[in-house]
Amino acid sequence: MARLESSAEVVIVGAGAAGLWCAERAARGGRSVLLLEKTPRTGTKVLASGGTHCNLTTTLEAKPAGELFGPEGARFLATGLRVLPPSAVRERFEQWGVPTVEAPLEKIFPASGRARDVRDALESAARKAGARIELDSAVRHVLPRAGGWRVELAGGRAIECARLVLAAGGQSYAKSGTTGDGYAWLRQLELPVVEPVPALVPLTSPEAWVHGLTGIALRDVEARLVGLDGRVHGRRRRPVLFTHRGVSGPGAMDLSIHVARGQARSIARGERPPWFVLEVDLAPELTREQLRALLIEGAARPGLPLLSRVLPLELPRRVLERVVAQTGLPPGDPRANSLDKERRHQLVEALKAFAIPIDGTTGYDHAEVTAGGLALTHVDPGSMRVRGREGLYVCGELLDLQGPIGGLNFQSAFATAELAGADLAR
Repeated sequence: MARLESSAEVVIVGAGAAGLWCAERAARGGRSVLLLEKTPRTGTKVLASGGTHCNLTTTLEAKPAGELFGPEGARFLATGLRVLPPSAVRERFEQWGVPTVEAPLEKIFPASGRARDVRDALESAARKAGARIELDSAVRHVLPRAGGWRVELAGGRAIECARLVLAAGGQSYAKSGTTGDGYAWLRQLELPVVEPVPALVPLTSPEAWVHGLTGIALRDVEARLVGLDGRVHGRRRRPVLFTHRGVSGPGAMDLSIHVARGQARSIARGERPPWFVLEVDLAPELTREQLRALLIEGAARPGLPLLSRVLPLELPRRVLERVVAQTGLPPGDPRANSLDKERRHQLVEALKAFAIPIDGTTGYDHAEVTAGGLALTHVDPGSMRVRGREGLYVCGELLDLQGPIGGLNFQSAFATAELAGADLAR
């Protein structure tokens, strides 16, 4: 049995975005806080986020930001986003000496462009508030005891506390230390865990022609994820990037949770891939009728213009060739007057629903977050207290909350940590 070596008023497990924010808020409120991190440094995932630039929140207001988490997530986050909206996150970092700047797609970055400044500000604020941080302190078990909790660490140490906060993150990007330990602790406490899957992760395609478009980005498009039954699982108007394994970019990655869950179900049923089609609207500003009119007008022009000269779209040549191929014509850039009525119809459909077969994701090693976690029905949305487990709090990615790319998941981590820290301070 682990030997008892110390006690604390509040123990927080996980020194990531949520854990550091919660530690600062609780310590600032006068609580004695001990923050445990199993890796040699704090905020490893923060340091790697956004290509080491750290998209720390969004320009969106609280309500539209919450809606991007889905109906259940929006209801759960309503209090947190009211108490700590995105604008308040920016203000807090400004106070900590990290000015921020706006970027396309509603993103907010540190003005320096350095994720390290975000991590350093979080750690410094927690320490200045009085929180103690212990690195290389891996937790093995969390156990309820009379009047509080017992935290057992690797190496035989044990710490007792009145309040325990689990902010250990999910299991995406395992190199950062998020290896899914928290899910095991929750299950051992007989709490309901929605099965975790990788999310905000690139998608894979079995088609060689998709791999042949590696490096091509489609900037202004709408991506729709469609099941083989024709059901649309989600849509996002965001860029899509072709890769050597399939497709990436926010337009694809924002929809990846549906692929990951569908893939798991299909494998369990013994079904063979592909299981989805990513339909990309290459002309979201134009209706089918407008595209059809452009093709008819182009066919009547003198000089027999090429299709690329008729369409007001900035499509890479190789993508246009694949669009043409989906109509059954030889790949290339045909003359506008070479299309009969049926071919025009097929071309319009290909432009509005450029079909990319999808057979899975690239997995946890490439995922930005984990979807799944502690069921929201078992957490008080105003305090992050776990129902039926006195003195236990959960915040951040360990909750069954997942938003799209664009700083939303950091915002969720900060907002839930703010509520937990404030409740601990009270």
